[in-house]
Amino acid sequence: MELREYLQIIRKRLWVVILITLLSTTTSAVISFFVLKPIYQSNTTLYVFKKIDTQGGIAYNDLLVGNQLVKDYRELVKSRLVSSTVIQELGLKDMTTSQMAAKLGVSLKNDTRLIEITAQDTDPEMAKEIANKVAEVFKKKVVELMDVENVQIIDKAEVPLTPVKPKKELNVAIAAFVGLMTGLGIIFLIEYLDNTIKTPEDVQKHLGLPVIGTISVFPE
Repeated sequence: MELREYLQIIRKRLWVVILITLLSTTTSAVISFFVLKPIYQSNTTLYVFKKIDTQGGIAYNDLLVGNQLVKDYRELVKSRLVSSTVIQELGLKDMTTSQMAAKLGVSLKNDTRLIEITAQDTDPEMAKEIANKVAEVFKKKVVELMDVENVQIIDKAEVPLTPVKPKKELNVAIAAFVGLMTGLGIIFLIEYLDNTIKTPEDVQKHLGLPVIGTISVFPE
């Protein structure tokens, strides 16, 4: 099939593509702008010093150990021990430890010993309170449980001014692209399944015979 035939198929059922694209884009816009609640994220930074056996002084091994420690810290931050303490101290009686853990994140900052704890919530003030409280609880528990020598809070969490999600414009753009591709897929599927003959070109295409004449339709 030549490019010209592809364009003819698209032009013949262009309304299907436009309709599906508009429906997809409109639905995504309504959900992103009016249904989904904005999520705010607040973060705090801690310096965690843990003596590491570096015999040989191989920096690569140090990095591997550091990455492993971050995984350990992440599990501790999301543990029931830390989550339940934070819930109790903030008075969040309706929140479970699983819900609290789902709000939290831990990452290593640029291959240093600084770790970043993030907290997400629909209330920017609550996101800040959770992040700061988790840092306080983590500071105590990591010393008790993981033989860490020193933990210092470098930056306290602040009230975020803008939400991190939903990414409204991105959602709408993705929905428009998906709608466009879906519309094109549907019209090509319809064309593939349509074996009826409607035009002289269809006769040549399906039967391989030349058209020697046509009979016009006359009004009754």
